[in-house]
Amino acid sequence: MTQTSVQTTHYVPADLPTSIRHFIGGKFVDSVGGETFDVLDPVSNQTYATAAAGQQADIDLAVAAAKNAFDNGPWPRMLPRARARVLHAIADAVEAQDARLAELETFDTGLPITQALGQAQRAAENFRFFADLIVAQADDTYKVPGRQINYVNRKPVGVAGLITPWNTPFMLESWKLAPALASGCTVVLKPAEFTPLSASLWAEILSTAGVPDGVFNLVNGIGEEAGDALVKHPDVPLISFTGETTTGQTIYRNCAANLKGMSMELGGKSPAVVFADADLDAAIDSTLFGVFSLNGERCTASSRILVERSIYDDFCARYAARAQAIVVGDPHDPKTEVGALVHPEHYAKVMSYVEIGKTEGRLLAGGGRPEGLTEGNYVSPTVFADVAPSARIFQEEIFGPVVAITPFDTDAEALALANGVKYGLAAYIWTTNLTRAHNFAQSVDAGMVWLNSHNVRDLRTPFGGVKASGLGHEGGYRSIDFYTDSQAVHITLAPVHTPRFGGN
Repeated sequence: MTQTSVQTTHYVPADLPTSIRHFIGGKFVDSVGGETFDVLDPVSNQTYATAAAGQQADIDLAVAAAKNAFDNGPWPRMLPRARARVLHAIADAVEAQDARLAELETFDTGLPITQALGQAQRAAENFRFFADLIVAQADDTYKVPGRQINYVNRKPVGVAGLITPWNTPFMLESWKLAPALASGCTVVLKPAEFTPLSASLWAEILSTAGVPDGVFNLVNGIGEEAGDALVKHPDVPLISFTGETTTGQTIYRNCAANLKGMSMELGGKSPAVVFADADLDAAIDSTLFGVFSLNGERCTASSRILVERSIYDDFCARYAARAQAIVVGDPHDPKTEVGALVHPEHYAKVMSYVEIGKTEGRLLAGGGRPEGLTEGNYVSPTVFADVAPSARIFQEEIFGPVVAITPFDTDAEALALANGVKYGLAAYIWTTNLTRAHNFAQSVDAGMVWLNSHNVRDLRTPFGGVKASGLGHEGGYRSIDFYTDSQAVHITLAPVHTPRFGGN
């Protein structure tokens, strides 16, 4: 099957670093033991930099710097307005260099440049949102007239361990950094080893904006070394993790020993349910964008499309034609809609699922490497129809530009198919029947539901999943809840009549 592709000269940004270091206590440093790992460009799969590979000793130094900044520094004690000014300055700095940030993010991840630019701008918005939120935040007060006043005192928890993924890394790092810093915590960030470049930019951005030394610390490295040491460190009372479900299960077990607070946004296999009365043009636009944007490397991708049988053949034909017309090519070309997958290891995983899919469904589009793109981690947008609910490509997260389409006959069957996987992150419902829309949305196993839309987030709402898709929710005040302890303070206004044990 043919695939629209663009072949351009591989673009390499100017002034790329050849080494990426940790940032601890306000300084860029190498690993204590000198360990490094190679960082690849996903278009050429060539090493363009070496990164410091954090070990236990490096995590110990970063946590010590963060703990000292929390115990003895000004950040947790600043008035909310003062912290908010710093967060707005961070947002200003991100917006001022959004083109450069997008350029580097695209080079490091393979995301199309137009989509990377949007992610950089969203990162700035995350900081603005939490800057405003902490100024407007109110805590609860309860009165018992003439007897007692009780109020809630929020206190930042301490050192927050932040472990972030390689898809849209800069934006997802901001998603954790902004509420953690807004709450008064200090942080140790462990970014994904595939994409350390954009994370290294936070150090200068935050420092220039006025974040004191030691408040932000960054340790690069692989999960089994740096990530494991951060999760197990006794001076890190909470972990926020976004990533794959089995890794989340390991972190869950390791956090249990010290009863750490946990927030986990894990995998997904989200359904898009298209009923016969839907606006079919809008549903096709949205479901194409929902699985093929960001190269399909998104946790909320609508990678299972359930279509009512009366419109099934028409939907499949139109969907496949559009998928074949998607432009695949160099991520820096503005015409590109799907770029290169992040790393050859992930490319091999996605391609293995493509081959599995050829035995489990009817291939309508894609199914291999695009013509003319002989190097790099390129996968043609791939569409399988007639996929049974027991199929692996229906049940398992692929995290690439691959979609499974399955028919249904009744609302009850659609709900059973939607809920028939271990994941429960997002769901997308397409219908003009208001009663059906609300009843289906409230019955589907998903932490987030969009009616007649793709993933358009309101930052005030909770983000997170159920079942194997996560533990806890962040977003809006729920993020502040996670990074703070709520302390109840009780004030007596009248004599308290206490039983006099041991009295005469």
